Amino acid sequence: MDQLTLLLEGFAGALTPINLLWVLIGAVLGTAVGVLPGLGSSMAVALLLPITFSLDPTAAFIMFAGIYFGGLFGDSTAGILLNTPGNSTAIASSFEGNRMARSGRAGKALATAALGAFFGGLLATTVTVFAMPLLVRMATMFGPAEYFALAVFAFLAVSSVVSESIVRGLLSLAVGLALMLIGIDGPSGTERFTFGLPQLFDGLSIVVITVGLLALGEVFSVASRIHREDGSMEVITQGRARLSRDDFRRAAPAWLRGTAFGLPFGIIPAGGAEVPTFLAYGTEKRLAKRRGDANFGTTGSIRGLAAPEAAGNATAGTAMGALLALGLPTSATAAIMLAAFQQYGLQPGPLLFTKTPDLVWTLIASLFLGLVALLVLNLGFASLWAKLLLIPKHYLYAGIALLSVLGVYAMGSSVVDVWALVAIGLVGLLMRRFRVPLAPVMIAVVLGPLAETELRRALAVSEGDPAALVSSPFTITLYLVLVVVAIVSVVQHVRNRRRSATAAANAPAGEDTTDVPVTPSATAPAAERVPPRDTTP
Repeated sequence: MDQLTLLLEGFAGALTPINLLWVLIGAVLGTAVGVLPGLGSSMAVALLLPITFSLDPTAAFIMFAGIYFGGLFGDSTAGILLNTPGNSTAIASSFEGNRMARSGRAGKALATAALGAFFGGLLATTVTVFAMPLLVRMATMFGPAEYFALAVFAFLAVSSVVSESIVRGLLSLAVGLALMLIGIDGPSGTERFTFGLPQLFDGLSIVVITVGLLALGEVFSVASRIHREDGSMEVITQGRARLSRDDFRRAAPAWLRGTAFGLPFGIIPAGGAEVPTFLAYGTEKRLAKRRGDANFGTTGSIRGLAAPEAAGNATAGTAMGALLALGLPTSATAAIMLAAFQQYGLQPGPLLFTKTPDLVWTLIASLFLGLVALLVLNLGFASLWAKLLLIPKHYLYAGIALLSVLGVYAMGSSVVDVWALVAIGLVGLLMRRFRVPLAPVMIAVVLGPLAETELRRALAVSEGDPAALVSSPFTITLYLVLVVVAIVSVVQHVRNRRRSATAAANAPAGEDTTDVPVTPSATAPAAERVPPRDTTP
């Protein structure tokens, strides 16, 4: 009950007119920056960090509470409306969300995302408050071998879940690991794939890779097809965004499942919300196949959007708990938040609760207020966001390209970063053209350094004995689960391939069978298999 008393004291500090104003300003700014394609939630926190330096610490972090969750909603908004997620954590939400928008249900998709974000964030922040001691003990149980096993599980599980071809998934994973290896190897000090350029000694920034692969790659993909397809788009943007009772009934279980995936990943450094969002999406995809949901993968499924959105915000909620209690940033956005604390001479960790309890509990209380403010704002203005789809393609994507290049250049004032951005954008174009999934690249880039570091640490402690990697019940269990997942995935892919071949053989001459199987046929022309502006793996 001590946590409840402290939380109530935090609400007493947060529920003042000036602090409520900071929460509202943070929510508006975070959403406004996050919704811009190529920027996203981490860029929102980074770009708005200098604005808070003139404020006292309490007001600054209350404002950051709004920016934190506002940027996450902006990521999903860009993915739903433009198929250009602001951050890798919103890729899974953009799959079904963008399909819903293109089928005339943009407002309903945004309402589903807003309610899912509120639901997942609310439950996660509540867990953070009342289960903080348990979360700390769980996080401290992980050693180098456990972290490496978790990273390997994420690599292979995501590569097999999000791709219709395991080979393409592993190819995408290899691309991400290759990008991760660029830079100076820490233990040995050896250059790796830097081509002698000092600007690459620190490696490629995750922002450069994310913006290049997702934003600029999408721009190149659209530009390559702009004269070969009908650019018209019928979108219903009138009225307020809301869900009917039937929509709410279908989305509620998916929100719960997504939240269950997101809660544990916020307290372990597994790369943020990428893994749980894709696991949640993969679960809904399998359930949709069992139910025979014809909307999933075609016109868009509410469940396929609700689950990853709740998972992403649930991860963000518990990630804040890990940051405050352990000083452990588990995502790029949390790392920027850690830098903000250090800017004020504060070091998150157990001592933070002792030295500045007023600041900590007021910040936690403001997370609840930020979620409420964002729900009200985004449900009220969802139709306004949906009108982004009415902007002509050539104007819209020219603006995305400009913002992408300027954002990356402003980050480091490096021309090399800009050229790297263009090169990665071209890689993204080729991956879209040959239907290689994008998600494993992002997973590899985010978790690759963690996997390499923990592998070396585990082998150093064990003096080179590889048996140390499977020396605990957790690692053994995780690898066994991974083997089961791999076998099931291979069986499913073989069945889908046979089903595609059978459908093609039994179809009348001249009939198009590319849409008959659940998984598109690998032999169909790319133009027939990939809808306009669709980056779904």
